[in-house]
Amino acid sequence: MTDATWILGGISAVAATVTGALGYGFSSLTVPVALLFYSARVLNPALILVEVAVNLYALFLNRRSVRRVWPRVAPLVLGLVPGVAAGALLLSRLAPTAMKTVTFLVLLPLILLQAAGVRWPFRRERAAGVPLGIGVGFLYSTTTISGPPLALFFNNQGMVKSDFKVALAVARSAESLLTLTAYAWLGLLGGESTGLLLYIAPAVLIGMPFGHWLIRRLNPETFRRVCMSFDAWVVSFGLSRLLPGALGVIIPLAAVAVDVVLLWSFFSVARRLETA
Repeated sequence: MTDATWILGGISAVAATVTGALGYGFSSLTVPVALLFYSARVLNPALILVEVAVNLYALFLNRRSVRRVWPRVAPLVLGLVPGVAAGALLLSRLAPTAMKTVTFLVLLPLILLQAAGVRWPFRRERAAGVPLGIGVGFLYSTTTISGPPLALFFNNQGMVKSDFKVALAVARSAESLLTLTAYAWLGLLGGESTGLLLYIAPAVLIGMPFGHWLIRRLNPETFRRVCMSFDAWVVSFGLSRLLPGALGVIIPLAAVAVDVVLLWSFFSVARRLETA
């Protein structure tokens, strides 16, 4: 085992714990760290194989509620098909360094928007579902990340907690299966990628049940907010190594400063609510 595989196993365990606790967050935590050591073309197929199993398991646990949320999720699932196809094709052709930079630049504002608690409910939810699905499918097949935009959308639409988890399970099962099919068609499921499963899969098997146990003893919102800050700081560090010149300093520092302000605001509000 190399230092990179130890780190990959460690961050996979942390990310699986978060996923077990919140229902999402595996790729958005794993990818920013793992991309510092592996190219997306090698890393993504390994993560997709794991996510197919994790997402189908979540779907199985929520299978009785799928019919209730399906009408709201169906347009998004339909949009996933062209989005995944286009994203997988881009991944197979784009240079590894460029792919890392694009991933970090897309992910960072999504994390900060989620941390800020931004809300913009769509009045025509079904009409918005297809274009959103195209964007999410493209993002997922190129980065394996879809938690932040999906969480933003479902929260914005005012889904109750139980429906939120079911909708996530349906959307993420669909996108992971579609992406796995596209990767297989394009020949991206190579031996180097599948070899990473030796370090990711055991971490997931340990982290997921631990997350289920842990969240019952923590404040879920505080736990979620701390995880997002960790994510934002890791992505900022990655950008500092990839962006040229002053951009590699200004953008990461600005992102960290914004996150610190948001984190301070979150804990200030929480403290006032506790003492009220």
